[in-house]
Amino acid sequence: MKNYEAEFSNLVRAFRKRHMGKGPSKIKTTFCKNWAICEMEGNLSPVEKFIASAQDGRQMVRAARTEMVKEMYRKNHPVEMEELLDAKFLDLFVDIDIEKDLGMSIFIFDQDLEKKFHH
Repeated sequence: MKNYEAEFSNLVRAFRKRHMGKGPSKIKTTFCKNWAICEMEGNLSPVEKFIASAQDGRQMVRAARTEMVKEMYRKNHPVEMEELLDAKFLDLFVDIDIEKDLGMSIFIFDQDLEKKFHH
């Protein structure tokens, strides 16, 4: 049986690498209802870590890593994810803890992924 959560993680990493130059070093995806929840470690580039070491730099990197990521998915519709899940991508919520370099992305689809892939 195909591991859809692992496949989804690979698509997220490839998408970020393609559009941002770097993907997270570790991703774990969990399907919960119509959400694909991705926990990500190792998101920040060396330059971002340097900028975040300054007090006001932390907020700047956080804004870039949340708002810009959402914008990236709006401009580049994640067709591969829809094809893998056979579901329509609706929205994305993103947050990141800059100090811990831990990110969380919640992808919202039009179907119950948990039911569909965990019979």
